[in-house]
Amino acid sequence: MSRTAGTRFTILYAAVFLVSGTGLLVLTYLLSGGMNRTTPVGGPPVQGEAQQRIQQLLDQLDEVHAQQARQLLAGSLLALVVMAVVSLLAGRVLARRVLRPLRTITSATRRISADNLDRRLAVTGPADEVKGLADTIDELLERLEVSFTAQRRFAANASHELRTPLATMRASLDVAVAKPDPAASTVALADRLRVQLDRVDHLLDGFLVLARAQHGALADAEPVDLAELTGAAVHELSAAVQAKGLTVTVDVPPGTATHGSPALLARLVGNVVDNAVRHNETGGWVAITGSAGEENTVLVVESGGPVFDQREVDRLAQPFERLGGERIGSSGLGLSIVAAVAAAHGGRLDLLARPEGGLRVSIALPAAKVPVAV
Repeated sequence: MSRTAGTRFTILYAAVFLVSGTGLLVLTYLLSGGMNRTTPVGGPPVQGEAQQRIQQLLDQLDEVHAQQARQLLAGSLLALVVMAVVSLLAGRVLARRVLRPLRTITSATRRISADNLDRRLAVTGPADEVKGLADTIDELLERLEVSFTAQRRFAANASHELRTPLATMRASLDVAVAKPDPAASTVALADRLRVQLDRVDHLLDGFLVLARAQHGALADAEPVDLAELTGAAVHELSAAVQAKGLTVTVDVPPGTATHGSPALLARLVGNVVDNAVRHNETGGWVAITGSAGEENTVLVVESGGPVFDQREVDRLAQPFERLGGERIGSSGLGLSIVAAVAAAHGGRLDLLARPEGGLRVSIALPAAKVPVAV
């Protein structure tokens, strides 16, 4: 039996019963032992054979009393053992009954996640300590819901609102460059600003995807073939692959499917492949494999490169975390978006620094119950 609160209550109940029963048994034995010796009642003195006969009777009576005391002790010990077993069973039943509301609260709380913070325990009953605990948890959930909603709304609204000034800046640059005979410095400045605007636009797009993934909006969920998404991601990055001279091998069988949002899953696969290509060394390699089981579909992307510290790799799933503090060419949201999308689909992201160098990214997603058309 595990060391749970119910177990402790059961042991405590049985221990209290045994201590009380043992004390009562000792007290009974002492009281009965004090009456074992029989003394003659007052009367005229008796001598000779009659006195000897009376003494024999008294001795026999004392022996009977002693035998009865032993039988009482043995019977009491047996009853104590039986009641100890009964007390354990009764204590377990009582502990379960007392802790039943807490188990209900625990079960309901486990079903509540960041995607359904609007749910409440709503425990009914007398205003006791258990109901007070449940009401406190409901108040905490309400505060968390308000906080999460405000955070997601701010990320989405800020990303949308910032796109308007970005579009205005792009239009101003286009107007400046489109003038007859623009200065060379103006053209160079416009090119540099466009690069920075592209980075900001990419960052805002990452914010939107991250907010959507964390919100768990999967209204467009359907069976999705990861092999198709992988092929599309590799094809889209073919220019970067050729520029770095990378060797890319893909072994994702058709029908390696999961169930979820095609847009979010496409972003997940694209970010993982892009991360392997972008942060690879010239002339390196990328290996992409996939497998489908009864419960999970697993996509693994491995890449070569320098040896990384596992502690730094573990932080890559957090926003704006980069290996070695690199800033150029990376928004720091790629793998955090992957982690959020995987979590929104009931999956997980595992990052491993390869001892030989490079990174191993493994994504486990629930397998699609309905096969996709290959």
